[in-house]
Amino acid sequence: MFTAIFGSVEAGVIYALMALGVYLSFRILDFPDLTVDGSFVTGASVAAILIVGGTNPIVATIAAVIAGFLAGCITGLLHTKGKINPLLSGILMMIALYSINLRIMGKSNVPLLQEETIMTQITNLWQSLKFDEMAGVLLSSVGLSNFVPKTWGILFIMTLLALLIKGMIDWFLKTDIGLAIRATGDNETMIRSFSADTDLLKVLGLGISNGLVALSGALIAQYNGFSDVGMGIGMIIIGLASVIIGEAVFGAKTIIRATLAVIGGAILYRIIITLALRVEFLETGDMKLITAFIVVSALVFPRLIDQQRERQKKKKRLLASKKMQIPANEKSGEQLAPVKSNI
Repeated sequence: MFTAIFGSVEAGVIYALMALGVYLSFRILDFPDLTVDGSFVTGASVAAILIVGGTNPIVATIAAVIAGFLAGCITGLLHTKGKINPLLSGILMMIALYSINLRIMGKSNVPLLQEETIMTQITNLWQSLKFDEMAGVLLSSVGLSNFVPKTWGILFIMTLLALLIKGMIDWFLKTDIGLAIRATGDNETMIRSFSADTDLLKVLGLGISNGLVALSGALIAQYNGFSDVGMGIGMIIIGLASVIIGEAVFGAKTIIRATLAVIGGAILYRIIITLALRVEFLETGDMKLITAFIVVSALVFPRLIDQQRERQKKKKRLLASKKMQIPANEKSGEQLAPVKSNI
């Protein structure tokens, strides 16, 4: 169980980068961008094919981010310049990227198990620094010798990367351009009245969003050891589930808190999936069904809780008003009594 949860947290931190991209498009820009299912695979395929070709894994990952950024920009252009519905423009780009990803890879699957990736570099570095040995000794001393993971390096480095990108997003959204993007998502007509180019802001926002999604795809491909043309199916639901769970559990009153909640939501989602698949009557093929159930629960339960709280507040106000209220006949009796006695 410890090993399974550890792997879930490790993968969840990487998927958190994709969730941050979904947060930018759905929450900040208020744009239902379905390009995510395609740009996730684009990042994985670009990174995989470059790594197989002998390119440095870091350079290959940066190239994947650029490819994802361009895919997001094209979606934005279809909507802003082509005047296509936001949902439809994302669907069109997602469909187009399926063929483009096949073209990039040349086949449906590209293995990376024999190649040097960012994950192998991190593992080798961590082992050379003897950090894994120290962690193993520490766990063994508390009786967890059978649950020592292969390496702690991937979790540590990926967590730092996720927090670094979170900090960059927080900073960016407080700049003039970032504030303009937020205003475009809140009230496009208002920000346009201030002579802001909302079309450019949408294109830029969608580009950054899909760049983060592609980064996550590139890292997941190197983490799993392969890139597959079907690995992006349902990725938008996973991203939404991470955002919704994070906001429901941790809250989203400020940008800093919201982005941190997205990271926490991505990790919680992976843990929930791992625990659910350990139930006897559930199988690996049920993962999409479990995901749908999690999203529905995260959407419905908070509203039910809020409604219950609101009903309790109304009851308290009603009881308080009854206690404060004095019957009219009692008031009149009290007022007339001293008058009669004076007569």
